[in-house]
Amino acid sequence: MPGDTSQDIIFGVSDFVAVLNQTMEYAFQGVVVTGELANFRVSKGKWVYFDLKDDFSSVKCFGTIYMLPGPLEDGMVLNVRAVPRLHQLYGFSLNISSIQPVGEGTIRRASELLQAKLAAEGLFDENRKRSLPYPPSRIGLVASGESAAYVDFMKILNARWGGIEVVHADVQVQGEVAPGQIVAAIEQLNGLAEPPEAIIVTRGGGSAEDLQAFSTEQVTRAVAASRVPTLVAIGHEVDMSLAELAADTRASTPSNAAELLVPDRTQVLYSLRESRKQLDRGLMDMIMERKRLLQQFRSDMEQYITHFIKQKRTNLTASAQLLHALSPQAILERGYAMICKNGKLVRRVRELAEHDTIQIVLSDGSTSAVVDRKG
Repeated sequence: MPGDTSQDIIFGVSDFVAVLNQTMEYAFQGVVVTGELANFRVSKGKWVYFDLKDDFSSVKCFGTIYMLPGPLEDGMVLNVRAVPRLHQLYGFSLNISSIQPVGEGTIRRASELLQAKLAAEGLFDENRKRSLPYPPSRIGLVASGESAAYVDFMKILNARWGGIEVVHADVQVQGEVAPGQIVAAIEQLNGLAEPPEAIIVTRGGGSAEDLQAFSTEQVTRAVAASRVPTLVAIGHEVDMSLAELAADTRASTPSNAAELLVPDRTQVLYSLRESRKQLDRGLMDMIMERKRLLQQFRSDMEQYITHFIKQKRTNLTASAQLLHALSPQAILERGYAMICKNGKLVRRVRELAEHDTIQIVLSDGSTSAVVDRKG
């Protein structure tokens, strides 16, 4: 009957809160609420409080800083995934599971705030960037296996070079779960017993919301913290994601990533053939030059030997003439004679005595004589 309260269920306050939370958990295991951020604040460096509002209503939100996609400010439009809760002391709020900026303006502003924060930490400094191996023999690829980006990258990679081992980490590249999957894939590739020589993170183009995962703080930090050199290729040209700024190398598209990573074997083969031709020409020129030098050396040596022999002959003739001029025979031919006694040359008169038999040697022969007297 109206006004009959005999069937009413009576709760204690704590019981009511518990039952209501159980009911909401059953009815709303998770909700996504879109609204404008207001009254944003961080307490004790850990707890996050803000209101999510539209033109007519406002709801309180609560979480930790670990749920933040990056720096936020009032006025941004957010998608907040949360669980409705009634707190025993502080009333109703949305307990945050994840936050995503919504709308091109909000996404751009969130990216600007995060970029300024990470730039101040030095994550984008050029002096911390490393060169990629060229070409690598083993790479890690973080991409959606069903995407055109994956197909384009693999097609160009194999067409240009081939033979490269690709460790593929299949991830979602947009949506709420994308950042977590991308971060996990980068960490997994870094943690392999045999890590790849480079990690490529890629996807095709899209709207600002489609590409948002690559400008989140967790993905940007994961790219910057990778021990393996990174190449990030997002298929867009208008804006650059923060992950690209943090990467060691950036490519404009997945195809461009493959082009930067490996040479074109057709061009390499052409260059090798041209190099071989140049080496052949250089070798032939060197051989001809060596032959010319050898011939010149042979000619010089022949001239030197001829001149040397001629000079020696001249010297020998001069020596022979000098020896002949100084020889006893030449002296005898000038009218002199030699006197010998008993086969020995007589040099002084006192060596002779009267009646000694002596031999007189002239230029054309010799004769004997007896000493008649000493003068």
